[in-house]
Order: sequence, then structure tokens, then C-alpha cells
Amino acid sequence: MVKAPRSGGTEKLSHVFRLRKENGNGEEILLSLQNVRPGNGFKPDFTIMEKVEVNGENAHAVFQFLKSQLPYPSDDSTSFMKSPSSINWAPVKRNDISWNFEKFLVAPDGKPFLRYSKSFQTIEIQKDIKSLIEKFS
Repeated sequence: MVKAPRSGGTEKLSHVFRLRKENGNGEEILLSLQNVRPGNGFKPDFTIMEKVEVNGENAHAVFQFLKSQLPYPSDDSTSFMKSPSSINWAPVKRNDISWNFEKFLVAPDGKPFLRYSKSFQTIEIQKDIKSLIEKFS
């Protein structure tokens, strides 16, 4: 993990884990955030995970746990991948993460709360985050 410098006192009430296909290692990703997108010296107020495998026999333990607790996206329980040629891991399981824009929302107590498909608009997660804030306040 890359420990990002703190940029303020943002209270962490929940986390959205979002998979992205980033080039480079953790340090390069952090520099990209600071200098390219969003840029302007941006310093995340959270720990950035290193690139890891999320599917197959080398899947990272965090994603094994998330997938075991939330086996498919709450907004789309039937779709997986449109093109089987996109599958480049083994073994393939139904609870695998089908695309890098799937998202996980984890409650403050560490329990996975919801999993969202690649097509679920990230802005729409706001209502679920608010419900967790209310529940844990």
C-alpha cells in the first residue's frame, strides 16, 4: 500500500473500493494524481492500494473477502461479461469482478455493504453512503 499524505481532517465514514486499470506502480499512480488528474498538487486523504489481482488463483485477500460477502453487484445480478475473450484469469467464478469499474461500499464496521456493477453511476452511491452515515452516527 502507498500511504498518501493527509490533506485535511476528512472523517472517513465509509469507503468505496473501486477497481481501475492504472499503469505504473503505487508511487507512479500517486504522482499521477498529484500532477495530472486531478492535478494541482492534489493529495488524497486515504491510503492508495497497490495494483493487485482481483480474480483467479492469485486474487488478493481483500477482494476474495469482498467477493465472498457480496457475490454479485446489487444492481445487476445476472450480467457478467459480454465477451468471453476478455476473461484472462483462471479459475473463473461467478462472483468474479467482471470489469474494473465495479465498486464496493464497505460500512464503518468493516462489513461489505453493497457491490455495484460497472454501469452503476458512482454519483448514485451517495444515498447509500448517507444511509450508512445515519446508521452509524
